[in-house]
Amino acid sequence: MTIVGATGDLGFGLALRLAKAGTPVVIGSRDGDRAEQAAEQAAARVPGAEIRGLENPEAAAQSEIVVVSVPFPSQAPTLKSLRGVLREGQIVVDVTAPLASTVGGRATRVLQVWQGSAAQQAQELVPRGVTVVSALHTVSAAHLADLDYVFDEDVLVTGDDRDARRRVAELVERVEGLRAVDCGKLEVARLTEQLTALTIAINIRHRATAGIKITGLPDELWS
Repeated sequence: MTIVGATGDLGFGLALRLAKAGTPVVIGSRDGDRAEQAAEQAAARVPGAEIRGLENPEAAAQSEIVVVSVPFPSQAPTLKSLRGVLREGQIVVDVTAPLASTVGGRATRVLQVWQGSAAQQAQELVPRGVTVVSALHTVSAAHLADLDYVFDEDVLVTGDDRDARRRVAELVERVEGLRAVDCGKLEVARLTEQLTALTIAINIRHRATAGIKITGLPDELWS
């Protein structure tokens, strides 16, 4: 699978975790040299892992599932740059949170997005036949990068195609201790994205790196 923006903290941490789980990973960056450097650093952390670094368009063409992990102001330019390589049947996993801090405001506030959410904006930007799934908004980048840290939290997954949500859930759950929760249609992303700001506020208040856990759910969430 491909992670566009894996030279950033969240994307790099996710690359480490998936590589550790035995998933071949392609790291994408606007700068091919930076992508290769990040791949080398990740490979040093996870010996024997299959990790490559490529420029974004080439990286996005490699995989059926492409994670886009970039700051909100970079989301639209990044997706526009990938229009020529994204193809029908691919899944784009959008982990963007429209935090005010990305434009000089506070991380505990969110920006209003005309489409309703960053994920809905992403769905408008990708080519026809490409499905956007929203996920991973409350998982700590620091915890992902700490390979000794044991997760026990949930990842809220939204998207208009149930099979695509299931495939992303299977990918998420390769990271030990993460449970993917089906939250339904992509329109729900306008709520789940705001949880990034909420968890930041909680973590500031309590000097913690807390995640989200949903209680009272059945054992089988994807039947």
